This record gives sequence, C-alpha cells and structure tokens, in this order.
Amino acid sequence: MLSSSIALGQAAQPLSYPQARKTDQVDSYHGTQVADPYRWLEDDRSAETADWVKAENKVTFDYLAQIPYRKQLQARLEQVYNYPKYSAPSRKGAYFYFRKNDGLQNQSVLYRQKGLDGKPEVVIDPNKLSADGTTRLGGFSLSKTGHYAAYTVSKAGSDWQTIQIMDMNTLETLPEKLEWTKFSGAAWQGDGFYYSRYDKPAIGQELSSKNEFQKVYFHRVGTTQSTDPLVYEDKAHPLRYMGAQTTEDERFLILNISEGTDGSEIWYKDLKAGDTAFQRLFEGFKYNYTVIDNLGDELLVHHNNGAPNYKISRVQPHTRKLTDFVAEKPEKLEGASTAGGKLFANYLKDVTTRIHVYDLPTGKLDHELQLPAVGSAAGFGGEQDDKFVFYTFTSFTFPPTIYRYDIASKKSTLFRQPEVDFKPTDYETVQEFCTSKDGTKVPMFITYRKGLKRDSQNPTLLYGYGGFNISLSPYFNALLIPFLEQGGVYVQMNLRGGGEYGEKWHEAGMKLKKQNVFDDCIAAAEYVISRKYTSPQKLALEGGSNGGLLVGAVINQRPDLFRVALPAVGVMDMLRFHKFTVGWGWISDYGSSDNAEEFKALYAYSPIQNIKPGLNYPSTLITTADHDDRVVPAHSFKYAATLQEVYKGKNPVLIRIDTNSGHGASNTKKNIETTADIYSFILWNMGVASLKEVAEK
Repeated sequence: MLSSSIALGQAAQPLSYPQARKTDQVDSYHGTQVADPYRWLEDDRSAETADWVKAENKVTFDYLAQIPYRKQLQARLEQVYNYPKYSAPSRKGAYFYFRKNDGLQNQSVLYRQKGLDGKPEVVIDPNKLSADGTTRLGGFSLSKTGHYAAYTVSKAGSDWQTIQIMDMNTLETLPEKLEWTKFSGAAWQGDGFYYSRYDKPAIGQELSSKNEFQKVYFHRVGTTQSTDPLVYEDKAHPLRYMGAQTTEDERFLILNISEGTDGSEIWYKDLKAGDTAFQRLFEGFKYNYTVIDNLGDELLVHHNNGAPNYKISRVQPHTRKLTDFVAEKPEKLEGASTAGGKLFANYLKDVTTRIHVYDLPTGKLDHELQLPAVGSAAGFGGEQDDKFVFYTFTSFTFPPTIYRYDIASKKSTLFRQPEVDFKPTDYETVQEFCTSKDGTKVPMFITYRKGLKRDSQNPTLLYGYGGFNISLSPYFNALLIPFLEQGGVYVQMNLRGGGEYGEKWHEAGMKLKKQNVFDDCIAAAEYVISRKYTSPQKLALEGGSNGGLLVGAVINQRPDLFRVALPAVGVMDMLRFHKFTVGWGWISDYGSSDNAEEFKALYAYSPIQNIKPGLNYPSTLITTADHDDRVVPAHSFKYAATLQEVYKGKNPVLIRIDTNSGHGASNTKKNIETTADIYSFILWNMGVASLKEVAEK
C-alpha cells in the first residue's frame, strides 16, 4: 500500500494566481455571441504575456517544490531511463546506419559501421549542436549511391527545420542550408532531391502565423537554395500540404497533396518516360492513398478506397485502374513496406501487430511472421537486394528489442536486447473492454505490478488520444516504471477517432461525432472504478495535443470522475484553432467554426468555452512550451486563465510552461524533469505522503 497519511485536503492549499487582464472581446459565430476575454494571450511574444508566463511559472514551481519526494522521483526516473537505446539498423551499400543514446544523452547520436561487425563511427552528434542540447536531428536520407545524405535539424522543439547535406565519403557537412522547411523529407533523384518549404514568415511571427502556400522545390548538391527550381505550387489553394517522394529506382516522382490530416490526392511523373508535367493519379480528398513503391511500370498503393480497413492495390498510372494486390481483411492494414523481393504488411488485430509476408511481384501470401509476444512491431523496410531486414518489437513490459529477419529462411533471431533496471516478470498487462454510451465496445490495456489488490485505492493514470486516425498500440516507456513501482496502474484507452479498427472507427470520432470520443473516455473511467482498480479519488486523466483536448472536454462534462487532470499541449479553443500555424490542417478531423453546423458541435464541447462555475474541477496541471508551433501555447494560456478565474474550489489549477521546448520535450533532461513533476503532482494530490522503497534489482 502507498503511504497516505496526508489528508487529500492538505495537498490542496488555496493558491493565489496571477491576475490576468480581461477584455471585452466578443465574436459572433452564426448569430451566437462568444466572449474571448483573454485574446491578448494569443500574442505569445508580447511583454504582457511574458510577464504572465513568468508569474504563472513561479506559482507552479513554488507549488511543486513543496512536494518532498519530487527530487527522489526524478532520481529514480533518471536511473531507470539510463540504459543504451538503439534504433534498428538500415543498410546503404556496405554501411549500416543506426541511432544510439548512451542513456541520458539529450539527443541520440547517428552512427554507421561497415558490416554488422564493423567499428561504429559517429556520423552526426546533435548534442554538439547547441549548449543546452535542444537541437534535434530529424530525418536522415541517403542518396541512391550513398554518396550524399540530406538531414534535418530543428531548434528548441520547433517544427521548423533546416535541411543540410553531408558528403558521406568525408563525413563533412556542405555549406548550403535549406531554410523554412516543415514536415518535409528529401526525395533523392541523382545528385539532388525534392523537398517542401514555406515562404519566410514575418519577423516575430515565426511560431504563430498561419503556414500557407507550401511549395515543392528541387535542390542540386553544391548549389544555393536561392537557385532551387520550383517544381510545384498551387496558388489557388493556400491551405494544402505538398510532399514529394521518389520510388527506389527513382523512376517515378510522386506528389502527395493533402488538405489536412485525412484524405489525399496523388500526382506523378514518369521520369523514365520523360514526363515534364505532373499527371493526377488519384483525385482527392475523400480517401487516403500512400504509394509504397513501384513494380516496373506499376505502382503499389496502400489505400482505403472501397476498403475501410485498407488494402494494397497495383495501378497502371496511365490507366489509373486499381487491381487488388493484397485484399482487405477484417483487421486494419496499418501500412506496408518492401525489401528483398517481399512485401511486409502490418495488420492490427485488437490493437496488436500481425505481420504478413507476401511475394513480389505475385502478391501471394508467403506466411505470417511469428512475433515474440503480443505487442507492437515496426521496421521491415529495406532495399530490393537486401537478404535480411530488421524490426523492433515492444509492449508495455517488453523493452524495444531488435530482431534480424532472414528473408530466405523466414527466421527471426535476436539482434539487440536492452537492459533496463526492472524485472518485466514483476508486471502484467491485460486487455479489457468497456461499453460506451451507445453500446460500442472500447478496448483498453491495463498495466500494473503483479499481486495488485483491487481495493479501489490504487493511483491510476488513464491515458487517451482518440483522433486523426492514430492508433495507440502497446509500447514500452521506461519512465512509467517508477509510477508502477509505487503501486500505480496505467490504463491506455483505444478511443474512437483513432485508427485501431479502420476508417469506420476513425469516422465515428470525427467532426459531428466527436462527442463519442469523450463518451468512450468517460466509460473507461467508470469501468476501472467499477472494477475496483481505483476510485475517483485516485484517478488521473492525461492526454497530449488532441489528447489535451480530450482531457479538457471530459473534465468539463464529468469532473466528479477524476482527482487529477493533466492536459498537455492541448487544443483548447476549438473555435480558433485553425487560425494558427498548421491548425487549418485539423479541420478535416474537427470541422470548423466557419461552418454553422460544425460550429454548433465544436461550441458544445470546446474546453475553454465550456468551463462552468460551480463545478468541483480536479487538481489540474496544464503543460505547454514556448516553442510549440504546432499547437500554439495560446490554447493552454487562455485555458489556464479561464479555469483559474472560474473555478473557486481548493484544488490547484497550475500551468507549467517549459522554455526552449516544443510540442514534445526537446531533450532527455526536459522529458525527465516534466515527468517527475507530473508524477509528483499526481501522487501528492492523491494524498501520498512518501514513496515506498524500491526493491533492489
């Protein structure tokens, strides 16, 4: 049992919050007047906002400093996270490339070695790119010959990236830099590559202004960005994403266009045939299409046109005729990759991975690959002359383990296994299903230490997302271990709006049906309470980004279910989200307040606009960061100011605003510090006076 000698009320002393100026800003939406008194907090670069942020952080960190085991938790988090972490290797020519973090390095280092037994050499160490370790290495893409690589770096957690080029013969970075890229890869063709960029934003508005008119350019190695030829633009549609890819043989140039997070349009050029203009392959934006690769004159496409669970088709570009290559199954086909003359199809069966291997070019099922346990597998990509590929397998109590799969023998062998400071056999995960308001069965994974008593007294962390066709599969997070060691229960919900059961599951949580997501979450909370895993006094709800919206909406509707609420980098103003950076891209999932019917649905659940007086809100710790240019911190700022104004109870309402960080923690140190503060806040507000001793491993 956890020590709980402190009464809950003692952990909730009344706080004095910074005074936030209110204005008389009112907007009219289709005849409905909506007040927005904290609009000024949207200017996250103003002196007034900066003063408010500083004052809020002082209140928050003063509160956290009173928790006696905060440093103890942080030390244990550092201890359990301090083990070597590897990515699976990928081959280019004679070299294998992989990333490694020694344990507590702020950023993982990119290495390469000749053959699997060669001596690793550092290719890029991003820890040396900034004094505080917040400059990150993003994508790393090698040219077909392996002579050059294009790689991206981002600073302080921002989505803005700079593309740089390395000569792989000398490991020297070339002088040219490609600026103002965002959500862009490097699609190589010969001695150059295609990439996407925006125009330079106005000074001071780099992290908040709407990103419009993305364009595709071609950069030839050894030239300056100013001379890069424009490959594609669409002056009539400013709010579209545009990304290029090339097939492995560099024959086809594929242009992927989307208006948001759902639905795509595909154009192509047959470079072998000398095409000078793009031709449309699939008209958008009703379905999702992804080109996997080509089989000679044909393209292999993963899509949901006529297949809500997705399938793979082959298509002759000039006829646009789709022919089934891998037919739709009852389980969702998450994606596929090719290597060594095979196609590896990744299916989800009740949110766990199944890998089916198909022959190329026939499409005949070869076999189902046997995975080491129930969980999640990823990898399997490579080139057509590869003899083996790598994949990583993980689950809640199964640290990411790398396997080598031999294509000819169809055998998997252990390649690299991490050593983490915990005993996996001390814990267990069960999958259970709750029944939502409309009768839908909603799955969840529940992880805890073996021997757990279901006496309603276990601190429980309920985590969810529920949107954008994203599947929350089983995964290992070493930073969960200290929470589980303290008798905690971790529950990962698979809510509608996600992609766990195909497009129908996704659509059931979109736009006018978004309330289903919140109903699913409420049902999950009621379920773990009814099953005596926990009680409302011991239950915390956490989510980030779209999951932050989930937390904000649910605690407005059912604050009585939770002791603690943890909305992270949340989308909290559903009436104005589309006015900042790439927020317009979420209209495909949320709808827009510009549409009368969709406004009605958004206004009914938008977290900020539905904070109500008289409710006993849970103890709330809002987290955001100053360089989050995906979900701008204005969402969290306005939400915090509103909740602090309206809520008159004793539970704390705090906002923690990180610096030089973005939509996720920008380095290991910040990730551990934030996690320690969150766990401390949870346990303290659940009445935990001191931590139990952790047994020696």
